[in-house]
Amino acid sequence: MRWVKIINTLKLKAKLKEKNMTQEELAAKIGINASTLNQKLNNTIGETLTIEEATKMSTILDISKEERIQIFFVD
Repeated sequence: MRWVKIINTLKLKAKLKEKNMTQEELAAKIGINASTLNQKLNNTIGETLTIEEATKMSTILDISKEERIQIFFVD
């Protein structure tokens, strides 16, 4: 399984705000616990988003291919 190594949380949070969505709502839509999403975004548990989770987020938040590069940097 591939993981997203670096997340531009400021750009992601701006996208959430643009879509009038909270992290809690996004977490529910991608099927994970809100606190887990927060920890993954802030890399506080040593685990980051999976490619599947990032892909779901991109779809839900209508993130363009260009924006994905700016938000999710895949190792």
